[in-house]
Amino acid sequence: MTRAECPAGPLLLGVRHHGPGSARAVRAALDAARPGAVLVEGPPEGDALLPLAAEEGMRPPVALLAHAVDDPGQAAFWPLAAFSPEWVAIRWGLEHDVPVRFIDLPAAHSLAMTRAAEQAAADGGDGDEAGDGPAAADGAGAPSATPSADPSGDSSVDPSARAPVDPVAVLAGAAGYDDPERWWEDVVEHRTQDAGPADPLAPFAALAEAMTALREVYGDGGHPRDTVREAYMRIQLRKAVKEFGDGIAVVCGAWHVPALGAVTTLTADRALLKGLPRIRTEMTWVPWSHRRLARHSGYGAGIDSPGWYGHLFEAADRPIERWMTKVAGLMRDEDRFVSSAHVIEAVRLAGTLAALRGRPLAGLSETTDAIRAVMCEGSDVPLALVRDRLVVGETLGEVPDTAPAVPLQRDLARRQRTLRLKPEAQERELELDLRKENDAARSRLLHRLRVLAVGWGEPMAGRASTGTFRESWLLRWEPELYVQVAEAGTWGTTVLSAATARAGALAEAATTLAEVTALAEQCLLAELPEALPVVMRALADRAALDSDVGHLADALPALARTLRYGDVRSTDTTALGEVAAGLAERIRVGLPPACTGLDADGAEEMRRRVDGVHTAIGLLSGTARAVADADGLRERWADALRGLAARDTVAGVVRGRAARLLLDEGRLGEDDAARLMGLALSPGTPPADAAAWIEGFVGGAAGGGMLLVHDERLLGLVDAWLTGVPAETFVDVLPLLRRTFSAYEAGVRRTLGELVRRGPAAGGPAAVPGAGATAPGFGPALDGARADAVEPVLLLLLGLPTAPHAGTTTESTESIEEPLGATG
Repeated sequence: MTRAECPAGPLLLGVRHHGPGSARAVRAALDAARPGAVLVEGPPEGDALLPLAAEEGMRPPVALLAHAVDDPGQAAFWPLAAFSPEWVAIRWGLEHDVPVRFIDLPAAHSLAMTRAAEQAAADGGDGDEAGDGPAAADGAGAPSATPSADPSGDSSVDPSARAPVDPVAVLAGAAGYDDPERWWEDVVEHRTQDAGPADPLAPFAALAEAMTALREVYGDGGHPRDTVREAYMRIQLRKAVKEFGDGIAVVCGAWHVPALGAVTTLTADRALLKGLPRIRTEMTWVPWSHRRLARHSGYGAGIDSPGWYGHLFEAADRPIERWMTKVAGLMRDEDRFVSSAHVIEAVRLAGTLAALRGRPLAGLSETTDAIRAVMCEGSDVPLALVRDRLVVGETLGEVPDTAPAVPLQRDLARRQRTLRLKPEAQERELELDLRKENDAARSRLLHRLRVLAVGWGEPMAGRASTGTFRESWLLRWEPELYVQVAEAGTWGTTVLSAATARAGALAEAATTLAEVTALAEQCLLAELPEALPVVMRALADRAALDSDVGHLADALPALARTLRYGDVRSTDTTALGEVAAGLAERIRVGLPPACTGLDADGAEEMRRRVDGVHTAIGLLSGTARAVADADGLRERWADALRGLAARDTVAGVVRGRAARLLLDEGRLGEDDAARLMGLALSPGTPPADAAAWIEGFVGGAAGGGMLLVHDERLLGLVDAWLTGVPAETFVDVLPLLRRTFSAYEAGVRRTLGELVRRGPAAGGPAAVPGAGATAPGFGPALDGARADAVEPVLLLLLGLPTAPHAGTTTESTESIEEPLGATG
């Protein structure tokens, strides 16, 4: 029975997690009942942390984070937003000096049960209970079996089935709704503050009655762990009644209300708890975000629109008008024209849609439709911005510095403040100039966190390039990073010491040469001088033992980047230079035989490796201070490429790429390149091999399209070969050709098409390249009439006096050159 039915018993307030309507109702009920104590569904280990909820620095959304002491990576969250009924109850108790306690199953048990279930599943068991605990660190679990609407709205649930039951979906279906969220909004969320019932306990009595009927039909609803949790909550409820009397309030998921009001014995409840596994845990408050409250993030008890729900909770009156004003502000910030008239019309349209749909108040669907029609001109593109920034929201909570934290977290927070690098939920780009001390320190911090597997920032392929003083990062702080920091705390108490220790451990555990070279690059970028000797020993050992050319080729690029960054950051890289030079020589010698007998996938992988090694050797030649005989190394590599380009047994894509690399560096003349292409595309070459050579030579984004645009002989060879491919084999080579030419920019493809369409007579590719062939896209001589038409405009742009109209191109050119020369 509930307090509404029996005033002498505890006040059971059944709620929906993260429901603003439930939060308002809880506040009204507590104000009316004035209980002597407040019990909240949550882990009891958090009782000692409750006073922090009243501190100035605590701003929701926040979450209780519990993790296993022996395995910090095993963790769980209990998120709370400003509009969460549990948060409202906690703040009410603290503000009124009323004891507040958590009464749910301790995290020590729930985490241990999750661990046992995962182990059972790994051993071949069912592990059915693994998902019934609090929100797991990866966001996969649900914090309780409380109402969390299923977007599908399927209410046809078999009572005998073990699939989890969604109470809101069942009640919505019974009411004739096909959308559980819409039913919940109409029944609960759209209850305005000034139009609520005279009895503030009436909503809880009605919801308790509905849940009692559901529990009679569905039992535990497919959540077997709830039986244990509810037994523990009943025991805590008895203790509170004994200490404070019946004048207490319990705020819990509505699904649990019938079980907490049931008549059971203490012995029976204790029997359900007997033999529960237990592990040591630690708990603290951590910031949470609206984005992580959203159901699409994987959070089981999440909601579709935390930003919208937060607005409904905060708006004292006229929520639709205030929402439309927020949207208009966002649109204006994005340089979209939205006037007050748009806002007024959107409000009217939302109200009209609500009336047509029979809703008591315009909901999110009505406001969204109105915004799309009025402010977005029917487009979903700006509407996606509204959903991301407002409907879901980017709010990131804050916790006070007095909250418990592992030493590594405290050191990270200090460095974030010192470097003015504030964690933000919104994804943002960060440009760093490594010549500035603060930016260099930011770079070191971000790279050290990457060594620790704390994914706050990811390097971007933007303005930064190998060997420059700039770096580009993409930053986003997610709540799960606190778990990663806690897990990394096992390596040390500061970011520097922890990164150094983990880098050494990774070096000793590395199984491939590429792993060690990548780690060496990370150590240099992160400036971990004490870890480098360990990494260097591992690098020397792996390099001496590994004879696979592919492995060596994979390892060299990272090593070359390390040397270049060593030059930029003034780091001594002599030892690395010796290893890099040795690897390059071994690759040069072993590459030709490694490029023979390859299938299509193997050949493409080897082409990628040749590109990487070529780039790496180019970097090494620019680090002569660290690499002895760097110029000689580059010459010997060019000789190796010449051997690859001329060797028939080498895969076509590798031969083509070798020829292209030599041509780009000026080590292969245009006549020689045309000769190699002619041989590769000769009638005796199988079409598939010829297509592979073309892909290697002009494929990718390395400017191959522009090469064909400006070299009529090469384009003519490709055109002649392509038109001569037999019909029966054309289909076989078509996918390879499409892949090659689809990588070109649209303008390049269009120009090539125009050149081919014109043909040799109009300046297109010559059928037989040679003497007399004209450059593609150009006539045999300058077009005087067209040049004369340009002259007046050119003089006007240069601010020069207009010359008399010339009849020939030569005269026009002279008339321009004279004033230009005069202005010197």
